[in-house]
Amino acid sequence: MDSLFGNLGIVGLAVALTVLLLFGIKGGGKVKPLGWWPCLILGMLAGSAYAAAGGIFKLVPDLVGSLLDMTQSIVPGVTMPAVALVLAIVIFFKKLSTKQVALLGIVFWYAASGAGGLWGTVSKAIANLGQQVA
Repeated sequence: MDSLFGNLGIVGLAVALTVLLLFGIKGGGKVKPLGWWPCLILGMLAGSAYAAAGGIFKLVPDLVGSLLDMTQSIVPGVTMPAVALVLAIVIFFKKLSTKQVALLGIVFWYAASGAGGLWGTVSKAIANLGQQVA
């Protein structure tokens, strides 16, 4: 047995991260609500899992991709690295709720992974890790 829950699968990982974000942000159970950093990291991991899972989860990357394409059509010449940097600035310098941080983490991860460079490498590494863990 390589995993705590056996073969979770990438779709199972996407479902689990979604449920964790949905219930973890609000809290109310025995465990306190997720903080800012966990919401950001879990949002980025969820975005990576959505992209890898496909199926119904493909709706999220497709929607984010459409929004980023629209941004690039409104501001011609803006590149994916520029969009990722702007999203990072918004995440770090604007006062956001944990729900907003998680959602922007998903969008940021999609933009950053499409930007190439270091983020593209990290995205591939997380996708590979997700496949191994799942």
